[in-house]
Amino acid sequence: TVYTKNLCSFCSAAKQLLKSKNYSYKEVNMEGNQALMMDVMQKSGQRTVPQIFVGDVSVGGYRELTAAMASGDFADLVAKN
Repeated sequence: TVYTKNLCSFCSAAKQLLKSKNYSYKEVNMEGNQALMMDVMQKSGQRTVPQIFVGDVSVGGYRELTAAMASGDFADLVAKN
């Protein structure tokens, strides 16, 4: 799941990266939904978007996603879920 907001370049980049690697995902736009935003931020411990989760596991944002893909950790996480 990719939690996003409108006009977020890192959100767009994360979605493009996932698409380019043939990963499917569900996008949840949090624009204007303060309660959802607070819930997601509490689960992840981060205050920025995008917030990327595989199941209940927080991957982090765009930079963390690219690092996890480069190391193979993202593929391992997806395979487990």
